[in-house]
Amino acid sequence: MFKKEELKLTQEWDKTFEKSDLVDHQKVTFVNHFGITLAADLYTPKNKEEKMKALVVCGPFGAVKEQASGLYAQTMAERGFVTMAFDPSFTGESGGNARDVYSLDINTEDFQAAIDFISQLDYIDKEKIGIIGICGWGCIALNAAANDPRIKATAAITMYDMPRVGAWGYFDEGSADARYETKKTIAQLRTKEYLSDTFEKAGGCLEYPAPDDVPDFVKQYSAYYKTKRGYHPRSVNSNAGWVLQSTTGWMNNAILTHPEDLRNAVLIVHGEKAHSRYMGEDTFKKLQGDNKSLLIVKNATHTDLYDGGDHHYIPFDKIQAFFDQYLVDEKK
Repeated sequence: MFKKEELKLTQEWDKTFEKSDLVDHQKVTFVNHFGITLAADLYTPKNKEEKMKALVVCGPFGAVKEQASGLYAQTMAERGFVTMAFDPSFTGESGGNARDVYSLDINTEDFQAAIDFISQLDYIDKEKIGIIGICGWGCIALNAAANDPRIKATAAITMYDMPRVGAWGYFDEGSADARYETKKTIAQLRTKEYLSDTFEKAGGCLEYPAPDDVPDFVKQYSAYYKTKRGYHPRSVNSNAGWVLQSTTGWMNNAILTHPEDLRNAVLIVHGEKAHSRYMGEDTFKKLQGDNKSLLIVKNATHTDLYDGGDHHYIPFDKIQAFFDQYLVDEKK
């Protein structure tokens, strides 16, 4: 086991959602196989029993555990699961001596390391562990599940295919030439920044309200990340954004290189009006087996599935039913 880094963890309740009286909450840490210590919130039902079902949650891409992932974790704990929402490597309260950078490989490992940790708790049934990935972490969750058969069921919520967006842009409107020009820009930036102790960032979400001439989904991001609804001081998207050097990290990668390896259950959930819906639907077409399902939430946008929006759009009943169906004793 790798040695843990000592992290400074906030003990006060600083979430974007109210604390539930139905669950117990504590801060925990664990280490991934790159030696990075990650911070997490562990939620346990008050009526804790032996050998319980567990869920690990992360996302959205650029968020922290005090935002949507924590809401999902706490809500699913109210419904009888032991849950854990974690900050990815290099973000939030988690460790890593670079900050606000991302990596498909490292972030996939983050999910698997979370499984390592939660499976060691003596009240967890190791055969009944699932994961939830939100937004860009939906694709990372599927990648982790294809790598790790310990993950018995995966819910990808309002998912982005981040390598697809990185390589081709939104709605596949990019080009190889545009991608190459971006790589040239980043390469020059790396040379410039090598001897520097500061790194240029992409910029987080636009201030709210966003300008009228930007796409609706950009306005939706601002309405979540830049308002009381979802703002958090440690969130990448709520503040200065990702380090630009990370940009090329998605451009020559792909999720689900071997979708046939993802044999356990998958639920993909998208909003009917989500700009990202095509990514989830196309990813669903790659999956194999009769234990895969796609759920489209009527009228919901992409960010409505972060916190429910104005109409409680998150289909928690159906998400619970999915995990109840597939986190079971396979011998029965």
